[in-house]
Amino acid sequence: MEYRQLAKTDLQVSAICLGTMTFGEQNSQDEAFEQLDYAIACGINFIDTAELYPVPGRAETMGRTEEQIGNWLAARGNRDQVIVASKVVGRADWMDHIRGAGNCLSRENIRIAIEDSLRRLQTDYIDLYQVHWPDRPSNFFGQLGYKYPQQEKGVPIAETLEALAELVSEGKVRHVGVSNETPWGVAEYLRHSREQELPRIQSVQNPYSLLNRTFEVGLAEFSHREAVGLLAYSPMAFGVLSGKYLQGRMPEGSRLKLFSHFDRYSNPRAVAAIEAYVGLAKEWGIDPAQMALAYVTSRPFVTSNIIGATSMQQLETNIASFGISLDKELVKAIDGIHEEHPNPSP
Repeated sequence: MEYRQLAKTDLQVSAICLGTMTFGEQNSQDEAFEQLDYAIACGINFIDTAELYPVPGRAETMGRTEEQIGNWLAARGNRDQVIVASKVVGRADWMDHIRGAGNCLSRENIRIAIEDSLRRLQTDYIDLYQVHWPDRPSNFFGQLGYKYPQQEKGVPIAETLEALAELVSEGKVRHVGVSNETPWGVAEYLRHSREQELPRIQSVQNPYSLLNRTFEVGLAEFSHREAVGLLAYSPMAFGVLSGKYLQGRMPEGSRLKLFSHFDRYSNPRAVAAIEAYVGLAKEWGIDPAQMALAYVTSRPFVTSNIIGATSMQQLETNIASFGISLDKELVKAIDGIHEEHPNPSP
């Protein structure tokens, strides 16, 4: 396993990060323990979770993922060997089970969220604490066509960063980051950290895959010039890049079979792109899932590639993608498909 410096911190995180949003919904605690044990044995030292996990977010299951990770940390006694990242939700008017639907990125809400996460994780600190999505109206979760808000709402970024700074000063959080953020948002966080001498964001966790390379348009330059690395989520685009859903297949127990409303990566343009990528992988004798993951991990702006799995076979395949080096001609062919089918699932 390769380890990469997390921005300007002293943390060396594995190039592959274990995503855990299936723990507590599609995966039982025993299965979560098995995945975590295997990932650690493979050299992964980086685990990503969130207060609202598992996905889909429901009142009945909220926090269960952190609880299972906390139980594993306690059982294994290895907290100092694992880098744990979690997230606090942004404004969530559509989730009335999160702090009474009045949630926002205020000091009060962040304070409640961190204490709950620490309790569930059975730890006294989180290595990387991330804002899950912006508090303001903006483009995230696949939204396109920026709409100018008639009335601004949302906690100012400066206030949110000040609240996070308190957690850092108290030792409850080591470093902070953002997720589902735009170039403007990243610029604002960096500006306030400079002007007010507050902790700088060390990472941005955004979607990045063969079906969604929009990170390259504006945020990749921030990664390069400001040392804010990408933690790439959905690198397999909810598993569709494996090709298992092609020809209308819907495997039993699969995420899209269980949760059909997750259709971000299933539109006709995406299907055409998936067919092309899967065909290319087969031409080169490479597993389509491993080709998709290897491409993401190899990008210079990616600090860590967040993989996820519901079965051990999937996990083994995904982690093994790190050992694959993509030929220059194969990368050229991948880029050629991207030119024909650019970002069908932003």
